[in-house]
Amino acid sequence: MADKLRTQQELERLQAKYIGTGHPDTTSWEWKTNIQRDTSASIVGHPPLLGLVALAQNEPTAKVRARLIRSMIQPAGPPPAREGDE
Repeated sequence: MADKLRTQQELERLQAKYIGTGHPDTTSWEWKTNIQRDTSASIVGHPPLLGLVALAQNEPTAKVRARLIRSMIQPAGPPPAREGDE
């Protein structure tokens, strides 16, 4: 039982430390947004990967980098309406 409690506490600590890991109240939209932002940031942050994407799209790397950075604003579209909002 102590191992289970310790595991749960460790999970909660990691979720508080790293926003992208989610928590029980994370919506699917928030999860998708985090995944897409992480992917775009990884591609922009690794020049060989950025070059590969640019080559595959037949675009200059600067153009692909700018497009990926702009797409990080709302990668999964606008947030869904909340139940309390009208």
